[in-house]
Amino acid sequence: MRQDAPYFNLPTVRTVCCIHLSRGERLFAPTINDMNENLNGDIPPGEYFWEGNEAVAEGAIRAGCRFFAGYPISPSIEIMERMSNRLPEAGGVFVQMEDEIASLGAVIGAVWAGAKAMTATSGPGLSLMAENIGYAVMTETPCVIVDVQRVGPSTGQATRPYSGDMMQVKWCSSSDYQIIALSPWSIQEMYELTVQAFNLAETYRVPVFIMSDAAIAHLRETCTVPGMDELAVLDRRKSPGGPHFGTDDPRGVPPMASFGEGEALLITGSTHDEFGYRKTQDPNIQKKLTTRLNEKILRNADKIAQMEEYLTGDADTVVVAYGIAARAALAAVKQARNRGVKAGLLRLKTVWPFPERTIHSLKARRIFVPEMNRGQIAQEVQRSARANTAVFSITRVDGEVITPGEILEAVLS
Repeated sequence: MRQDAPYFNLPTVRTVCCIHLSRGERLFAPTINDMNENLNGDIPPGEYFWEGNEAVAEGAIRAGCRFFAGYPISPSIEIMERMSNRLPEAGGVFVQMEDEIASLGAVIGAVWAGAKAMTATSGPGLSLMAENIGYAVMTETPCVIVDVQRVGPSTGQATRPYSGDMMQVKWCSSSDYQIIALSPWSIQEMYELTVQAFNLAETYRVPVFIMSDAAIAHLRETCTVPGMDELAVLDRRKSPGGPHFGTDDPRGVPPMASFGEGEALLITGSTHDEFGYRKTQDPNIQKKLTTRLNEKILRNADKIAQMEEYLTGDADTVVVAYGIAARAALAAVKQARNRGVKAGLLRLKTVWPFPERTIHSLKARRIFVPEMNRGQIAQEVQRSARANTAVFSITRVDGEVITPGEILEAVLS
């Protein structure tokens, strides 16, 4: 038992028992009411040799995450393991739940208690979270969900990389709603985009997904941790006494209170008015509420969407890629240039909301979309591209990472 750990010295600490997965030691962490008192937990700026899952955990700590609830599932387990160790050091709480349904439920509860909170899972666990994802959307609960994708359907290949959840993460819960999903391609971005995910969740009061996969999660690279003034971290916006589910602000995002602050909070997944009162028989309130839930993301899509372009200035062939497949795509584009093909790369760092206008603005004659699935995002590119642009899907579905050679062969054909 780590009696020398700093969190044992906190005054009047109420404790939650949890298990450190790598060594089986019993840890005790302060409850949510004791978070952020005297403890920081940030690691010093510098270079670290991390795998992707470790970088996500450290990015979450940097962003102010002080609660993690999860259930062990490959290939995301290292996130849970590292958070079980790091959160107590940062004055936070780690809890292993009985399943993924309870995990996201605990995260939602922690957020309304005032914490920044996160969970991590893979495809089968994401399926179990579907109902609570809808609840988080309806209650406008800012939270971060890391989906370390693996081959499916069902249990599939539990340790092999895939990108098969791109549509599931967008549509897994019922009815019409919007989420934000980020797709890192490096260990540096696993860290930085995790910080951005928390910032976006707080800015728009919406669940934000980090769409990793088994390959990027277990890749090891150097990650540079910047100083505290070099990477912005946003706090929750408060407005005492006002409505928490409605606003006249054109951004469409109301301020959010927490339990224990003296606010009269009603949190329901049913149709509700701006003060949280259930109004399930009022069509006007239903229309107003669901319109705002969607439009607060869609109206700000250009602000939210992030992407990078490589060699697209004169390109008549553009590869649109995301995640680890974009690394292979960049190599293929450079090789195609060496063979006289005017090729470029548009890399999507944000997949949802989908950057429709950017895709439509591409004047390329051909667009290729390499993916480790059966062409899920290629369909969105086809829908958004100009009528005279040919869109080709390049797929790999065997649990192996797509290669530059496969993409180059398609581009040269």
